[in-house]
Amino acid sequence: MDIKELYKLYQQHPCITTDSRNCPQGSIFLALKGATFNGNQFAEAALQKGCAYAIVDEAVASDSDRIIRVDDCLQTFKDLAREHRRQFDMPMVGITGTNGKTTTKELIRAVLSECYSVMATEGNFNNDVGVPKTLFRLDDMADIAVVEMGASHPGDIKTLVETAEPTCGLITNVGRAHLLGFGSFEGVCKTKGELYDFLLGHDCPLFVNRDNEHLMQMLRQRITDRNTQPDIYYYGQSDSEDILIRGEVVSCAPFLKFRWREQDHDTGYQSEWMEVQTHLIGAYNLDNMLAAITVGYVNNIPFEQINHALSNYVPTNNRSQLTETEHNHLIVDAYNANPTSMKAAIDNFRLMEVKPKMAIIGQMGELGDVSQEEHRKVVRMLEEARFDKVWLVGAEFQKAVSEMSSAGEYPCFRVFASTEEVKAAIAEQQPQQYYILIKGSNSVKLYELPALL
Repeated sequence: MDIKELYKLYQQHPCITTDSRNCPQGSIFLALKGATFNGNQFAEAALQKGCAYAIVDEAVASDSDRIIRVDDCLQTFKDLAREHRRQFDMPMVGITGTNGKTTTKELIRAVLSECYSVMATEGNFNNDVGVPKTLFRLDDMADIAVVEMGASHPGDIKTLVETAEPTCGLITNVGRAHLLGFGSFEGVCKTKGELYDFLLGHDCPLFVNRDNEHLMQMLRQRITDRNTQPDIYYYGQSDSEDILIRGEVVSCAPFLKFRWREQDHDTGYQSEWMEVQTHLIGAYNLDNMLAAITVGYVNNIPFEQINHALSNYVPTNNRSQLTETEHNHLIVDAYNANPTSMKAAIDNFRLMEVKPKMAIIGQMGELGDVSQEEHRKVVRMLEEARFDKVWLVGAEFQKAVSEMSSAGEYPCFRVFASTEEVKAAIAEQQPQQYYILIKGSNSVKLYELPALL
């Protein structure tokens, strides 16, 4: 059965489930496989629970004519999602990058929602299963879509853009993350750049941070290779002559306040500066704000409504949040961490005009051979920042500190093997009236700490 025939079947039964525990009546069960599960083993059970059909890619113990065999269920899932996406002639913003993807996606969603019905990625459903699930949420009620795409291995973004087929897009930045999967920083750039490859290959517009030299280098090389003149909308903080949306930090005390304006150097036009008070922590979020403004501007969102959306956006899911507890002020960024985002978080916390400061920093994952080098860099940054207290969490930090003679000269440093040990220290010391930065990879589970502080 080819993909168009399968899609006709989907149109008759417009609900796909990949979880045999959740089988809505009349749905289609698609048997995905993972490291610890094999959906093929549950195909017959899914039919018994109410599924109309089951799609498998292995032989199963059933003679039901409602079981459909394909070569690869995951590829079929992506192909079906692409076929569904092609039923809707709507703009789609594709977003990838090392850091800031989800925040930028949420900001763009907020801005576009001022004037349009927007379908956007929920949470971080940004991988080869999450993106198809997102695409299947498209319907006639949506005017525009915003789809986030993540990657941890070469070729991941190529696969996702060929599934989602965005009509415009942006890369937030590129950094040293998932190096165990990519092999090198150059591998990160090549993979993230696959979004540029797709958009340039289909004459689609790009939104580009003009101040990010890595992105500019990636873009220049591709434009030269293709000998093309794409539509590019630049944003940034510098006064480069081709920047469309320019912004500046006004203050971070502790929430980001910034101002922005539209400028056209061809005509000499510049709008008045507009100031926006946000609910986001971190000067590094200015780039995310400017990206959302630029996408909104190009999609004809009035300035006042852009500002309304950004000033009212409140972050969730442990991303750049300030939480006021009975005893402390918590800056929670415990969803993920890599060298680039870690430096941004520490630099911003250092510049914040608040006291006293405490940092609880969890180790970073998936850095491969450079893990110790990158963790030592973090320790040095924290030494230079001179926060009042620094608690480091994880075996990578334990090893880094033990090999650095300078760390022992900084008495405010404490190193813990696990978050459980940190919990015990919190119970013992009961820190109060601190501004506390909580930053680390999700696997360290620092997100369990705010309830104790």
